[in-house]
Amino acid sequence: MPEPPDRDVYREPPRRTPAPNPQSGIPNPVDLILKIYEYTVDAPVTAWRNFIERQHAKHKFYYYHQHFRRVPDLTECLEDDFLCSFEAEMQWDRDKKVDAEILKIVQDRLSACTRREGESHFQNCAGEMEQFKEVVKAYQSRYGDLGYHGTARKCLMKQKHRMIAERKAEAAAAAETTH
Repeated sequence: MPEPPDRDVYREPPRRTPAPNPQSGIPNPVDLILKIYEYTVDAPVTAWRNFIERQHAKHKFYYYHQHFRRVPDLTECLEDDFLCSFEAEMQWDRDKKVDAEILKIVQDRLSACTRREGESHFQNCAGEMEQFKEVVKAYQSRYGDLGYHGTARKCLMKQKHRMIAERKAEAAAAAETTH
């Protein structure tokens, strides 16, 4: 059995904590400054923040789910309608960003499949490879050769020239078959 502690070495703490005895009747200036700050600065700011939080709780706003309405294409705008042209340019820019993200997602799927399958990725990832080729071909046909400063008008002209070239190729092929 352990020995009881030595009372001379380990004295017992006092049983009751004595009450603080203020030295004077003058209030502490620090307490006064803190109370003034609390009532003049902290209380109004806290009340305003609580009011704003209550308003936000009523009307939830999710900034990452912004939906844009589809605007007319550049082909549907009148020649002097600058606002319509601007909206069409912004719509084209958003579409380009969306198509770039789709391309990244398909590329990530292909690279994940390639890493997962290892040596046999040629057989097991054929579907992902075909999908990637289709997406790249579509992206390249629409946005390729436009450069960094590509616009909806340049894209439309590129599409027009591609369609004219296809018509000429069809006409040439039809002329060869008749001869």
